[in-house]
Amino acid sequence: MPVKIRFNSAAAEGLVLAKVGHPQRDEPLQTSKDVFKINEDDQMSLAAIFLKPFKNLTAHRFSHHSSLDQHEMNACAAAIFASEDGLLEKGCDIAKRLYSKSNHPNIKSGDLCISLVKDIELDGEFIQGLCILKSESVVPFLSISTRDGDLELHTEQGINPEKIDKGCLILNHHATKGYYVMTFDRSGTDSRFWVRDFLGVVPITDSPFLTNKFANMAVAFMEKEKKETPPASDDAPPWDATNAARDAITYFEEKEQFNIKEFEEEVLKTPEAKAKFAEHRSQIEEEQGQKLEDSFEISKKDVTKAKKKIRSAMKLDTGVEIKLKPALAANPEKVLEHGFDEERKMKFIKIYFNEDLAE
Repeated sequence: MPVKIRFNSAAAEGLVLAKVGHPQRDEPLQTSKDVFKINEDDQMSLAAIFLKPFKNLTAHRFSHHSSLDQHEMNACAAAIFASEDGLLEKGCDIAKRLYSKSNHPNIKSGDLCISLVKDIELDGEFIQGLCILKSESVVPFLSISTRDGDLELHTEQGINPEKIDKGCLILNHHATKGYYVMTFDRSGTDSRFWVRDFLGVVPITDSPFLTNKFANMAVAFMEKEKKETPPASDDAPPWDATNAARDAITYFEEKEQFNIKEFEEEVLKTPEAKAKFAEHRSQIEEEQGQKLEDSFEISKKDVTKAKKKIRSAMKLDTGVEIKLKPALAANPEKVLEHGFDEERKMKFIKIYFNEDLAE
């Protein structure tokens, strides 16, 4: 079952800072010589800034092919949670690990902030968390100050909290199973580096994760298959792919429990579609580095999220784009009519409406 996490009472106690260069470009690693103690008045506000990006993220856990005892990040987190005195040493070890993994030419240097956070609420209990943030860019900001009875404007360079590039939050929960870890990488391109190489985590395959993964996978697969499969006639409307994806989502909406055999029979139906979906699933599993379960409880909230991803725009080769609202995307025949003009030798879409709301 998914856990309930609240950051309302969280407070950041101490920081270990680092400037992480790029080893291949001969850029150095510089780490804190002491833990930066945060003023008590600033602890909660700073924690709110640090933890804001971690709402509604997929849960992960540390994973090692042999034993968690040999997992470097897991060991660092365990040592810090066991004694706050280990924050400096183990925080610097984390920075050194990140530096050693930053060998790919696309990886950017940046500023690293490692914070021990107390009083994170998880399922009604207050626990500690270890927050790791990396910022790969600085932005200019303005500051007004008073000098000699007048006001002055200064331009400085700093980190924009809204644009932290990479982050990880390790919660002191399920320690024997690799902790409860949330992570993000806004660039997307280096997620393998951040998630696998540096952190060494895999998703926790709970109900929300599996529902989200299978529902999104089904929508993408059905739309792709419908577009690539030759239509039964030249008059097949372009929103047929959307209807196929909608049929897949309907299965998740109507069922309480997902079963792969049942899904294959009720949604995929043909042996060809079943085989192609199995291949599509294998590719997804290989990319994320772990198998997906064949049966699980369906999370209705995550079905709603997947439903919003059903294709809602038609991009036509004549330069026209028609965007449909989600409700209409599920049943576009209500106001759209598709046909073929023999004289022009072109397909057309007729739109029915009562009034132009933009007027």
